Amino acid sequence: MKCTKRGSMGVTIIEKLIGQVAKTVTNNHNLELTFELENGQTARFYHEQDCCESVSIEEIHGDLNDLVGQEITQAEFVYENANIEDDYNTATWTFYKFATNRGSVTVRWYGTSNGYYSEFVDFEIN
Repeated sequence: MKCTKRGSMGVTIIEKLIGQVAKTVTNNHNLELTFELENGQTARFYHEQDCCESVSIEEIHGDLNDLVGQEITQAEFVYENANIEDDYNTATWTFYKFATNRGSVTVRWYGTSNGYYSEFVDFEIN
């Protein structure tokens, strides 16, 4: 499943995570965020890198441990095209917001490319 909805700051709910309980949440070198779920599934946020693009986690607000062992009550993302000064490049900010009864976390991803490649974060759950 790809989370690649375009629009003007619209919120996209990640329904497959709502109500799930994470055993672990791991940030892998700011290139991948992985939720190991109690039901045996793994939810993965990542980007398949290609030529002339870069997508990575820029910053995390909150404590990922607040998402562990509690039912996920919020899982959504919004994105915004970033203004950059180079006419030949494009950039996108993507904000993933997660919450449980213990706390909330916002993960800010930043993607940039030459305009021909994706700047979005992919999502899959297996």
